[in-house]
Amino acid sequence: MSKTQKPMDLLNNAREKTVLIRLRGNRRMRGTLKAYDVHLNLILENAEEIGEEGLIPLGDIILRGDNVIMVSPVI
Repeated sequence: MSKTQKPMDLLNNAREKTVLIRLRGNRRMRGTLKAYDVHLNLILENAEEIGEEGLIPLGDIILRGDNVIMVSPVI
């Protein structure tokens, strides 16, 4: 990350792209990041939970920011 780039810049660059999300309770999800706010509330499109039994389709969801531990753009 360059000196002029901020964390929210990384999120803004990830909009409309697939992201991996790690949540409290050791839960993981992926989906297309549609929107976010300063509290890290996220709107995901075509979200899937990544579980031991495989991928569980969730559709369009809102994740509350206080449950989000990590957001990673998929390369």
